[in-house]
Amino acid sequence: MDNTSYPWKEIKGGIAAPLGFYASGVKAGIKNKDKYDVALIFSEVPASAAGMFTRNLVKAHPLLLTQKYLEDGLAQAIIVNSGNANACMGETGEKAAWQMAEITAQELGIPQEDVLVSSTGVIGQPLPLDKVIPGIRAAVNEVKVLKENTDFNQKTKQAGNAAKAIMTTDTAVKEMAVELQCAEGTIKLGIIAKGSGMIHPNMGTMLCFITTDARVESKKLKELLREATEESFNMVTVDGDTSTNDMVIIMANGLSEVVPEGADWQLFSAMVKEACCTMARAIARDGEGASKFMEIQVTGAKSLQDARMIARSVCSSSLVKSAMYGEDANWGRILAAAGYSGAVFAPDQADIFLNGLQVASQGQGLPFSENEAFERLKNKDILVEIRLGDGGYEAKAWGCDLTHKYVDINANYRT
Repeated sequence: MDNTSYPWKEIKGGIAAPLGFYASGVKAGIKNKDKYDVALIFSEVPASAAGMFTRNLVKAHPLLLTQKYLEDGLAQAIIVNSGNANACMGETGEKAAWQMAEITAQELGIPQEDVLVSSTGVIGQPLPLDKVIPGIRAAVNEVKVLKENTDFNQKTKQAGNAAKAIMTTDTAVKEMAVELQCAEGTIKLGIIAKGSGMIHPNMGTMLCFITTDARVESKKLKELLREATEESFNMVTVDGDTSTNDMVIIMANGLSEVVPEGADWQLFSAMVKEACCTMARAIARDGEGASKFMEIQVTGAKSLQDARMIARSVCSSSLVKSAMYGEDANWGRILAAAGYSGAVFAPDQADIFLNGLQVASQGQGLPFSENEAFERLKNKDILVEIRLGDGGYEAKAWGCDLTHKYVDINANYRT
């Protein structure tokens, strides 16, 4: 999380920090024998559950199955593999996703429709079930060992392995756990995510899984997750590509026996949203080939939709991203990207700042020191502020610069 003071605190345990949750990650050798590539998240009891999914018309087979299984608002386990997307494979892909759920359910002794399935990796290649199925069994066995052995350090380690197992081109593990003191007791929340390339609103090649021991019914959980996704994962972009496999899943098993209501619900909602924003920022920082992290902050917009449209447009601009890589204060590209965003605003009232240095006022350039701008843009973190004079709404988007390394990574992705 950022340096803001929050009423909740960060704790250890990762995705398995909430009561009744366990997680594991194993090396099944799907694409690389030395990489963790099968992850399992398990709740001791059935949990309320909700999901948000890619808006890409082309959807991966496990995603479609998970959408079907979530129709009743319940889940007890999530099984995930990296290294293969299991997308665009026809009946073969459908059967492979179904088998992942079937084997997981059999090994855990739970209903198959309570197992959610997720995959990430190369599109259009058969899922190697000869490696995935033994991986699932190994992951379940690790969870069974954890349930018998109450070693918190080992539980935390396995939760970290689960976070590693969902990674593809990621260079950093993305996991966190927090707890909130409510009137009725303590609520814990765990979260893991993956994402580095093929990242764009609606969503990108990203996965995120959230666990909590709060007691929340699924309809309310779904609405909260929708709001959280809109201000986090749908405000992050790396390269303008939206994937076939993106999903965000939240499970609430209620084992804390705390039902957040009133002021506690507001705090719980804020905690979920900020956890998602933390993961979104982490995805942007880990953008493929990135050398700089970009935050686009729009204030003074006529509506929230306008603010978000402008922030996303500027953050997505290849020209803006390239300028930030070159440490070039080319503010005209920023205003141009705002102008084609589809938002309604008055360009002649827009002020632009780059890491605190004002470079444009009322839609026109200001005299500024190019050397000072260059020095400020050498920072790894770049804040682009666009201050409008149209209203009281604001939004933030996160992304990264565009480098030569991004092309190198994606030119050889399949090999």
